[in-house]
Amino acid sequence: MDDIDRFLKEDLGQEGDITSESLFTNEIGQAKIFSKEDCIVAGLEEITIVFKKTGAETELKVKDGDFVKKNTIVAKIKGPIISILKGERLALNILGRMSGIATQTKELVNLCKAINPNVTIAATRKTTPGFRKFEKKAVFIGGGETHRFGLFDAVLIKDNHLKFIGSVEEAIKRAKNKVHNKIIEIEVENEKDALVAARNKVDVIMLDNFDSIKAERVTKKIKQINPNVLIEISGGIARNNIEEYVNFADRISLGCLTHSIKNKDFSLEIL
Repeated sequence: MDDIDRFLKEDLGQEGDITSESLFTNEIGQAKIFSKEDCIVAGLEEITIVFKKTGAETELKVKDGDFVKKNTIVAKIKGPIISILKGERLALNILGRMSGIATQTKELVNLCKAINPNVTIAATRKTTPGFRKFEKKAVFIGGGETHRFGLFDAVLIKDNHLKFIGSVEEAIKRAKNKVHNKIIEIEVENEKDALVAARNKVDVIMLDNFDSIKAERVTKKIKQINPNVLIEISGGIARNNIEEYVNFADRISLGCLTHSIKNKDFSLEIL
């Protein structure tokens, strides 16, 4: 059972769409899905799979990543009315959520790259359980970087690791001894730890909850020690302050791209 199957199972249970099945038999119909606000569209591939699984066909009118105006038809659905209605809410939920993430990501990417073309905007693991790969995909569609997908694909030494080990240098040493051919990143909360990390040649140093003035100063010192290290800025970054960090950061990661995004509004209407 794949993710879309699980989502459908959640909505249909054992008995299916009892409302539609009590009203219809094999009637064939068409529907349109349209945007109710301006946005970057994301999730079209997923809604095509939803309707295929319920027994309907999808004709896409735009592509994932396209900017659409309010009232734009993004897809037409054809097939049994029961099949269309079975997938309606799931399709709209996926489309709205992913489009909200893609739109917000695109706005921040455009804002930041106009100042520093080399900076990347990244997601975090602050995602909806069970829906992470779709939210990360939406970030990518919006021009952002997915960052880690989970605890398995990169080392990220954080504050709670350091509290137990007690030393940035020791934590990096242990990670390097046990993990090979994967990125090693460390989160630091002060200048001293940042410079120790730079001297120990990690791949990425995350400056967590630094104000922009301090972050820029520490970044310059890190780069003097290790010019190749990637500097990530994180913690408390949002639309209202991101521009303060853009000139000197290599990557800026924001939990708000996924954990508190407002869905975009789409509607399905039978034609």
